[in-house]
Amino acid sequence: MSIIIDEARSWIGTPYIHQAYCKGAGTDCLGLVRGVWRVWIGPEPEAIPAYTQDWSEPSGDETVLAACERWLVRKPQADAAPGDVLLFRMRDGCVAKHLGIQAEGASFIHAYTGHGVIESPLSAPWARRIAARFRFPDRS
Repeated sequence: MSIIIDEARSWIGTPYIHQAYCKGAGTDCLGLVRGVWRVWIGPEPEAIPAYTQDWSEPSGDETVLAACERWLVRKPQADAAPGDVLLFRMRDGCVAKHLGIQAEGASFIHAYTGHGVIESPLSAPWARRIAARFRFPDRS
């Protein structure tokens, strides 16, 4: 999965811009995953509707989780591997809405408000927020 990690790392330094998905110009966490998808798989499988920064918190709908279930392959939490897509629940009782890509060792790449795309340690505070783990589908 080095292609996935290499592509995700090539986005490091891209500024955080809500709803954007353009390497070097601006992206959010979903845009980063979309960009890696385009390199690994090809065209995106569905149009992404406009979304607010609180995603579906007011309704409680697990919109991002449902999209991940449609297009990615779910994995057991204990089956961690480089290239996995991580879905985080940022606060207990809230919808899962933050995405990152696991790198080698204990780090992950993500687009984070105020920081842009960075590689962060997958420390205990981050690890306990993982709501689901996925892998990209195989190339066809």
